[in-house]
Amino acid sequence: MTDRWTWHGGGLAAARARFGQNGDRWIDLSTGINPHGWPGANAVSVDWCRLPEERDLRMLEEAAAQHFGCDADHVCAVPGTETGLRLIGALLGGPASHIAPTYRTHGDMVAGSHPLPMERIGEADGATLILANPNNPDGRLLNRDVLIDLLARREREGWLILDEAFADCHPDHSLASAIRDDARLILFRSFGKFFGLAGLRLGFVLGPRPILARFRQKLGAWPVSAAAITIGSAAYRDTSWIAAMRQRLTQEAEELDILLRACGHVPQGQCPLFRLIACADAAALFDRLARRAILTRPFDQDPTWLRIGLPGGAEALARLGEALRHG
Repeated sequence: MTDRWTWHGGGLAAARARFGQNGDRWIDLSTGINPHGWPGANAVSVDWCRLPEERDLRMLEEAAAQHFGCDADHVCAVPGTETGLRLIGALLGGPASHIAPTYRTHGDMVAGSHPLPMERIGEADGATLILANPNNPDGRLLNRDVLIDLLARREREGWLILDEAFADCHPDHSLASAIRDDARLILFRSFGKFFGLAGLRLGFVLGPRPILARFRQKLGAWPVSAAAITIGSAAYRDTSWIAAMRQRLTQEAEELDILLRACGHVPQGQCPLFRLIACADAAALFDRLARRAILTRPFDQDPTWLRIGLPGGAEALARLGEALRHG
C-alpha cells in the first residue's frame, strides 16, 4: 500500500504507523532534502515577542538576491515555494503547459494547464510554460542556452515559469540573472531543500517588479516568520558553508551512485540530493525498504520508479545497501 507515499515525500509518521519501528531508527530518503542542515540555525537569536520588521524582511531578500545573482528589487519572500506556486495561477492568465513528469503542483498552478513531455516542448510556444530545473523526479538538468531560447519565444505573450527548488546545487544553470521588468520570466526558489531546514517554510519568487507587487498584495503583512527572516538571512551570507556543501553533496551523490550500481540499479539524474531508479516492481522494493525502516518515494504515474534521497552518512548508506541487497 503506497498511496500515501506516491502523493508526496516526507510521510514518516504514516510510515511508522504502517510498518512499525522494527528496532531501527527510520531513515527518510523520500524528500530530496539535504540531510546536512545548516548548522547555525540553533545559534541565531530570534525575537519571538515582536512582529517581523519590514526592514529585516528586506535584508533577507537582499541576502537571498546576492546568493541568487539578481537585484533585490526582483525578489519576494514567501512562506514556502508551495504557497508561491499556488498563487501564480490567480495572477497570470492565458493558456499554459507544464513539462511532465514533474511536481504534481505544477499541473494545478494554472487552470487548464496541460502536460507536455520534454521532447514536445516546442508545442508550448505562445503559451505560458511551467518547468522545473533541475526536474523532479528524474533529476534532468537543462543548460542556460536552452532556457534562454525558451524565454526568447515569449517576448509578447505567455510566461516562462521556472521552479528552481534544487538550483542551489547548480548555480551556473539558474536564470536568476535574466530576471528583468521586461522579461516574461518568473522563478521560484526554495530555501529548505539545500539548507536542510524544510520545516522553516521559506521560499522566494523572482520576477518583474509589477508581478512581485501583486504577490505582496496577496500575501499581506508579515508574509514570513521572524525565525525564517533571521535564519534565512544568516544562512545565505554563510558563503563558505554554501561552497563546501556543494562539494560535499556532489561527493556523496557519487557514493550513492556507486552503491546503486553495485546493487544492480541504474541511477538517473544530475541533482545530488536524490536519484531515480527504475525496476520491475518499485512498489515491492518500496515495501521491502520500508520494512527495514527506510522510507523512499514511489510514483503512481509509473510503477517502475523509485526516488532515493541522499542518505547523509556512512551508516545510513550502509543500511540502504544492506536493505537493497538482502531485503
